[in-house]
Amino acid sequence: MGCAVSGLGLASKPSDDPNEEEASAPTLTEHQIELIKESWKLIQEDIAKVGIIMFVRLFETHPECKDVFFLFRDVDDLQRLRTSKELRAHGLRVMSFIEKSVARIDQTERLVQLAVELGKSHYRYNAPPKYYGYVGTEFISAVQPILKEKWTPEMEEAWKALFTYVTGIMKQGYQEEERNKQTNPFTSSKEQLEKKPNAL
Repeated sequence: MGCAVSGLGLASKPSDDPNEEEASAPTLTEHQIELIKESWKLIQEDIAKVGIIMFVRLFETHPECKDVFFLFRDVDDLQRLRTSKELRAHGLRVMSFIEKSVARIDQTERLVQLAVELGKSHYRYNAPPKYYGYVGTEFISAVQPILKEKWTPEMEEAWKALFTYVTGIMKQGYQEEERNKQTNPFTSSKEQLEKKPNAL
């Protein structure tokens, strides 16, 4: 009953740039997609909690990631992080992105657009792709205790495949924005689109 991600339109498009790594196209069966959607319904009930746990664990396991976050750079007290309004807000933004990704899992173009834009914004925030995969790992660690016996190795593989795909597309967005910035160092691609010719 399963079909490859490419059969669902979730395979990444090949790049014309030989230096750009193609997003890793995971193989998701229809059953795995259903597992992701069904588990997300339960995860949503603790969305803020998952977001905080995910980032506290991220900073515990990869303290170098804190350097990307201006507000948390110098915070070593994990209890302070757990109660931080700013960390809660960021965790909710990331969980919102995951929610949108799950909602668009059957709408490839919209999912790709979402992930590319997030990758571009991460370039502007100076958050390099080397950190993206850590978030998926910590998300999985954060949701396992919430889903308890409903969590299975099969579900874990489905979530890993989704995160691999999305972070690969984010990396492409990051690299695209990086190239745009190198071409025109004074404006971002978004600013270039919004820029209107000035009449003299």
